[in-house]
Parts: sequence; structure tokens; C-alpha cells
Amino acid sequence: MEKIRARLNIGSKAEPVKLRKRKSQLYSKEETCPLDNGVLGVHFTVFTVVFRLINCFLVQTSFVPDEYWQSLEVAHLMVFDYGYLTWEWTAGIRGFSYPLFFAAIYKILHFFTCDAVQLLVWLPRVVQALLSALADIKLYCLIQSLEHSDVAKWTYLCQLCSWFTWYCCTRTLTNTMETTLTTLALYYYPLPGSKTHSSTKYLILVALAVIVRPTALIVWLPLLVYHFWQEDNKLKLITHLCLPIGALTLGISTLIDCIFYGKWTLVQYNFLKFNVFHNVAEFYGSHPWHWYFTQGFVVVIGPHLPFFLYGCTLASKRYRILLITIVWTVMVYSCLAHKEFRFIYPVLPFCMVFCGIALVNLRTWRRPAACALLVSNLVPALYTGLLHQRGTLDVIGHLQTLCDDSDPSTPPLPEVLFLMPCHSTPFYSHIHCPMKMRFLECPPDLTGDESYVDEAERFFADPHHWLRTSFPYKSMLPTHLVFFDVLEMELSTFLDGNRFMRSTEIFHTHVPEGRVGKSILVYQRH
Repeated sequence: MEKIRARLNIGSKAEPVKLRKRKSQLYSKEETCPLDNGVLGVHFTVFTVVFRLINCFLVQTSFVPDEYWQSLEVAHLMVFDYGYLTWEWTAGIRGFSYPLFFAAIYKILHFFTCDAVQLLVWLPRVVQALLSALADIKLYCLIQSLEHSDVAKWTYLCQLCSWFTWYCCTRTLTNTMETTLTTLALYYYPLPGSKTHSSTKYLILVALAVIVRPTALIVWLPLLVYHFWQEDNKLKLITHLCLPIGALTLGISTLIDCIFYGKWTLVQYNFLKFNVFHNVAEFYGSHPWHWYFTQGFVVVIGPHLPFFLYGCTLASKRYRILLITIVWTVMVYSCLAHKEFRFIYPVLPFCMVFCGIALVNLRTWRRPAACALLVSNLVPALYTGLLHQRGTLDVIGHLQTLCDDSDPSTPPLPEVLFLMPCHSTPFYSHIHCPMKMRFLECPPDLTGDESYVDEAERFFADPHHWLRTSFPYKSMLPTHLVFFDVLEMELSTFLDGNRFMRSTEIFHTHVPEGRVGKSILVYQRH
């Protein structure tokens, strides 16, 4: 019996069974993003970065003045002050926090004596392209954590082939940075079923987006309300996260602005006062209330529209808050008189989620539909990136050669006058030499004077009168004039009488409109 008992371990203390430890991918709290085998045989991250860098260098056109005058021009003035620009014009910017980001890049280049003009022009855009690539990766990883890999891959494809994303995502626009931060924040947002959520990280990114562009709050308001509604510990969310993060980012931003403005100021309040209370934005143009529904959103989403609409009918309930956010954003912006395509750019990545869902459900028609989507986006992406409105950048590149050719010890030094709608071109950030330049100014009226007319309007109302009064003596005339070809006939008498000869004609657009012509002309005085 003892032998049997010993063999069966009866009455003795059994040794504990050792189990092999395994990490569960399903319940792991670590932020993982399986990237499969990459794209076209190239590692996923490498492919995305290279794609956005190619995107960066194939966008050689201008979009809107804010691309330079709310970022690079302010940054250049902060680091390289040539004395021809005064700080008064910076009163219209949306704070110094965003320009400071580019000023840091300029400062590093200046410190290492690498501040060549081409680096000043392209390095900020390369940095923005890398940030956009990171946002693309995070969007893919988010959908990968929520759905099966096919949905993530097709959403990724939709994101990369969007013509408007291609057109905007490498530009130094506040809207571009707002979109990038919004996409990154969405990755950490607590969507139902998300394995990547982090309230601290997403709230920090949202706060940064609001600092860069206060209207980011429009996009995030329904998402923040939804998070608050779903949160179990609402008091902790507000007292431990929202208030500390909001107070810290707002405090740092306000401190930066106060240092550069030289007085206490709250840029977010000024933005609200100018654009809502005084409706200054309407000074730059207005559209009917339905513009976003009939034109704006249709153009921005482009050939993706039928896929987006189909995806909305298929998406699960967890994406309902994204659809609500898209509709809410378009409706709120429709209530504002001044409308632009770029204002609704931040919700475009949200739309790509629904497009990806639609493509997955097309089954046998999936690949033909994807090819059609790619080709239909390729044409507007390349046209707007390489041809449409490229003249304002090319003419600055031409004028920059005057810096190389001129000798500071031999007068007359080059002096350029831009007779164009104000802020049509970039300025010293793309010239980077102490050449005297001047443009027609158009500051909005903040006094309520109904008879107020800015300098640009006075010039276009009567160009000859403005030129005579601004330059009563020929010795005061600049050496170069830059203007659109629509003014050439009207200025011909003045040009001939003061010995100005056309030196260059530069293509700008196939679609001239109003004061913007097909070409830009450079006249030089002899």
C-alpha cells in the first residue's frame, strides 16, 4: 500500500504546476500596431514617410496667404529682422505659438550657419510632411485595432490617395497642423472598443490643436461631450485631466504671446472678438449658408464622396460619433459668413474611415473601384500641386536671384514693389536677403468706420492716381514692379513714361479671376 500511495502521491504535498506566461494581444494595454508585411514590399512606416516626402516636393504651388503670413513670415521676422517689416502687422496673426515652431527650425539653421534660402523654404515643409506621415500611420493603427486588417488597409489607401490631403498636408498652414494633431488625438480617443485610448495623451493633443487654431474646438466639441457622457468618473476627468491640461497649455501659450507682443494679451479671445463679434473675417469674402453642402465639402472630399455616403450606411455604431462630428463641423462653419475649403480639412481623415468601410464591402468590385478612385484623385492632385497658382512662388524665386546678382556697394540696390492683391506672395522667408520690398497692405478696419478703404482697394480703384501720389518724384520709384498681367494695359502709360521694361513673364494659372491674372509680370526700370 505504501508503494502504491507513493506512486500516486496520495497524502503528500503536490508541487505547484508552473504555467508559461503569455502576453495577451487582445487584452494588452500596450499600444501595438501590427504593420503586416508593408506596402509593395516596403516596410509600412518607410513607405508612408517616403510617400509624404515625395508629396512634399511635388507640391510647388501656393494655396492661401496664411500658408506664409501666419507661419513662416512671422518665424523669419522672429529670427532674422531685416528692418523693412514692422511688428505692427503681426497684430492680425493667431498668436506666436505656431510660428515659434518654425522659428526654432530657423534658429537651428542659423546657429549652424546653414540658413540657405532653399533650406528655409523646404525644411519646414519637410518637417510638416513627416508629421503628416505620422498621422497617416496612426490612423491606420487605430482602424487596425478596431477592425480587421482589410478595413485598415483600405482606409489607409483612401487617406493616401485623397487629392485634397495631398494638396494640403505638407503646407505650413495652421489648418494642416490642426488636422495632424486632430488625427493623432483621434488615435488616443476612447472610441468604443479602442485598445489605444489614453485620455491624457488625446487631451494634450486637443489642447495643442486649439492653441494652434482656436476653431479646432468646433471639431472636438461633440467628441469631448461624448467622452464626458460615457465617462464613469466625470469629476476626475474634469479636475485631474481637462482643467490641468487646459490651464497649462493656455498659460504657456499666453506667456509666449505676451513676450512677443510686449503686453498682456489673450490671443484666443482676440480671435473670437475679431472673427465673431466684429465679423472681421467677412472682410475677406463671404459665401451663402449652403456653400459647404453644395460646393465646399463636395470639392474637399472629391471622388471619395460616393464611397463616403455608402460607408455611412454600413458603419457600426461605434463610428456614429465621427459622423456626428463631421455633420456638426460642416453645419457650424456654414453659419459663418467667411468660408474656405481648408476650414473643414480637419474632418477629412474621419471621412476616410467610412470610405475604407465602403471599399471593403464592395467585394468583387473592390479593386476596380480602388483603381478608379486612385486615378480620379491623381489628376487634381498633380494639377493643383504642380500647375495651379504656382506663379506667386516662381516669381519670388526669380526675385531672389537679384540678391545674388546685386552688389551692396554699387547703387542702386534692388527695390521691389508688388502691385498685387495683398499677401499674394511669400516675402522675406523665401527671399532671405535685406532687399527692400513693399506690397499693398489691406489691414481690416477695427474701428467701425464705414468709409474705411484699405491701401490695396485704393490702388485698384485708380492705379495711376495711387502711383502719382505715392511716388511724386521719379527718384522715389522702385527698380522693379511685380503685378498680374490683367493690369498691364492699364499701367502701360505709367510704365512707358518711367522707362520700365518687361523683364520676365511667369505663368500662374489657367483660371484667371478678377484681379488675379494668368501670368505674373516683372518690369525693371532702366
